[in-house]
Amino acid sequence: MERFPEVAVCRLGHRPGRDDRMTTHVGLTARALGAYRAIFPENATDAVETARDITDRFGGPFAVERTDSPTGVVRNWEGVVAHLTMYGEPVQAVEADVRSALVDRREPLLVVVGAEKVPFEIYEAADWNVAVTNQPHSEVAGLAVFLDRLFDGAELDREWVGASREVVPQATGKLVESVDEE
Repeated sequence: MERFPEVAVCRLGHRPGRDDRMTTHVGLTARALGAYRAIFPENATDAVETARDITDRFGGPFAVERTDSPTGVVRNWEGVVAHLTMYGEPVQAVEADVRSALVDRREPLLVVVGAEKVPFEIYEAADWNVAVTNQPHSEVAGLAVFLDRLFDGAELDREWVGASREVVPQATGKLVESVDEE
């Protein structure tokens, strides 16, 4: 895939205090693994600030926004919708269809990630209800596996723009350097 098509991730709910870290990780995973935008509920202010800060430091493009109606975002999405749920069809059975809609037909994709109980209308509005296994697990893990399969690993070589910092890969230790402005 030469270019990463329009992929947005919508977090359906956010329980302050309980979901702060998980919602933040949904945004960071979306950014790191190929999405260009995350849409969070209005009350997820800390997650939005963290995702913006990481994007400012480590590059983009990536945008984060808040909405007072995540369900409305799903309902009004002009493209296709993949809802991640352990009750859905196996990711390996639908990934080619989702990729075809995104790449061949150039339809924007909204990946929906739940929090608290997901309303039935989301299941009905989705073009695909997708399961990364039909076993309970983290929605962050499901999002990571889904995006990696969708992009067939190409997102791992994504180039970042506008970064002030970069991680220098190495076998042991940690190294983060400032990016030289040339």
